[in-house]
Amino acid sequence: MDKVEVTRSSVGPVDLDALPRLGSSYGHKKDEENEVGSTITFDPAIQRSLLRKCDWFILPPLTFMYLCNALDKGNVANAKTDGWDKDIGLTGDQYYLLVMIFYVPFCLFGTPISIFVKKFSAARVLPLMMIGFVKIFAIRWFLGIFESAMLPGVVYYLSTFYKRGELASRVGLFYAAAAIAGAFSGLIAFGVFQINNPHHHSWQYLFWIEGSGTITFALFAFFWLPKTSDTWWILTDEEKALARRRILEDSSSEINEKFNFREAFKPFENPLYWVWAMISLSLGVPLASVNNFLPQIVASLGYSTVKTNLFTVAPNIVGTVALLVLTFSSDYFRERSIHVAIPLAVSLSGFVVLGCIDPIAHRGVAYFACFLLTAGASAPSVLVATWYNNNTPQESRRAVVTAVMVALANASGLISTNVFRAQDEPKYVPALATSAAFGGLCLILVAGTGFWMRWENRRRDKLQGVVLTARDVPTETLSQGPLNPSFRFMY
Repeated sequence: MDKVEVTRSSVGPVDLDALPRLGSSYGHKKDEENEVGSTITFDPAIQRSLLRKCDWFILPPLTFMYLCNALDKGNVANAKTDGWDKDIGLTGDQYYLLVMIFYVPFCLFGTPISIFVKKFSAARVLPLMMIGFVKIFAIRWFLGIFESAMLPGVVYYLSTFYKRGELASRVGLFYAAAAIAGAFSGLIAFGVFQINNPHHHSWQYLFWIEGSGTITFALFAFFWLPKTSDTWWILTDEEKALARRRILEDSSSEINEKFNFREAFKPFENPLYWVWAMISLSLGVPLASVNNFLPQIVASLGYSTVKTNLFTVAPNIVGTVALLVLTFSSDYFRERSIHVAIPLAVSLSGFVVLGCIDPIAHRGVAYFACFLLTAGASAPSVLVATWYNNNTPQESRRAVVTAVMVALANASGLISTNVFRAQDEPKYVPALATSAAFGGLCLILVAGTGFWMRWENRRRDKLQGVVLTARDVPTETLSQGPLNPSFRFMY
C-alpha cells in the first residue's frame, strides 16, 4: 500500500473525509457543532490578540503565585543559615525531619484537591490554597496540604488555554518562578539578615515579609483569573470562539467535560502511564535535593552565612535560563523526550562531580558543579508534566494524571530529605550518590519511552498507509486516547 503524507496547515485541521483508512473511530463525534467548527478559519490577528491576552493576563499572576509558593516552601533553608533551627531548639536530625514532614501531605492531598480544581476551577481554588498555607505556615504539615495542588492545578489550567505545542514554554515561564525564587530567596535573605533588632531574630522578618506578600497577591488572583475562556470578560466573541476551536484542535477532546471519577483514573490501565509514574518518581529526587538543600551544599564550600546565601543566586539564575531555553526549544520542535534527557544528563554530572571531590580543596570546581545541578534540575519536571499532558486529550483524565504524577515527584522529596543527614555534613556523599542514581534511572526511562513512541507512531503509519504526526490529528476526535488508531504520540 502506498503511503499518503497528511499534514495540517496552520489555518485548519485535517479533512477527516480524506482519511477513510484511519479507522472507524477517527472523527466520530455526535456534536454537529464540533464537526462544523472544524472547517472554520480565523484571522491570524485574532489569534495573536488571544495569545497576547493569555500571556499577559493569565501567565504573570500564575507565575507570581508560584513564586510566592516556592519562597514560602523553601525559606526555611535560608533561615537555617541564620541559626533559625538553633533558635527554635532543633537538634540532630530534627531539621531534616521538619523538611520531610512537609512532603507527606504534599503527596497525599495533591490528587483530591486537584479534583476540586477540575470541578470548581483553578482560578478560584488555587488562590484560596495560597491564603491557607500562609496563615498556618508554622505547621509544616498543613503547609504541605495547601501547596499540594499548586503545580498540577496550574499545569491543567494552562492546558485549557494553550495548544499542546505552546504548553511547555508557558509552563516553563510559570515554573521559572521556582528557580527565580531560589535566586530571590537568597537576595531577600541577604538583605533581611542585615537587620539587627534585639527584640526579633532576622529570620522572623524573613517569614513575615514573604508571608504577607503571598496573602495580598492571593486575594488579587482570586478575583482576577478567569474560570474559562468562555466566561473571560476581556475576550471578544471572536476570540472566545477561536479559543474554543484551538483547544479542540490541539489540546482536548471535549471542553468543560463533566468529571467522572471512574473515567478520570482510566489512563492507569495503560502501562505507559506507569512508566511515566516511574519517571516522575525518579526525576523528583535530584529536583528535591537541589530545591531543598542547595544552600547547604553551597555552605559545604566553607563560606560565611551571608556569602552562602549570596552565592546561591547565580546558580539559580543559570537554572532559570536553562529551563526557559529548553522549554521554548521543546515547543518549537514539538519534541519532549530529548529535551528531557539533556538536562537530566547535566544534573547527573553535577552530582557525580560534587560526590567525587573535596569541596573545600576544590572550591571552584565544586561551585561550578552547583551550576550543573541547577541547570538540569527544573526542566525535566516541566517537560515531563507537559509530555503526559500532551498525550492525554481528555480533560478529567488529564487533571487526575497530572495530580498523581506530580504527587509521585513530590514523594521523592521524602527520599531526598531522608538521605541528607546531619552526620553526613558537610559533603553529603550518600545524598549526592542517591540523587545521581535516581537521575540516571530517569534518563534511561525517558530515552526508552521516547524511542518506543517514535517506533509506535511509525508502526501505526505503516498499518494505515499514511504519514501522520500528533499535529495532524485534531484532539476532538481522540476521546479514546491512544486506543484510537489515529492517535499519534507527542514524543
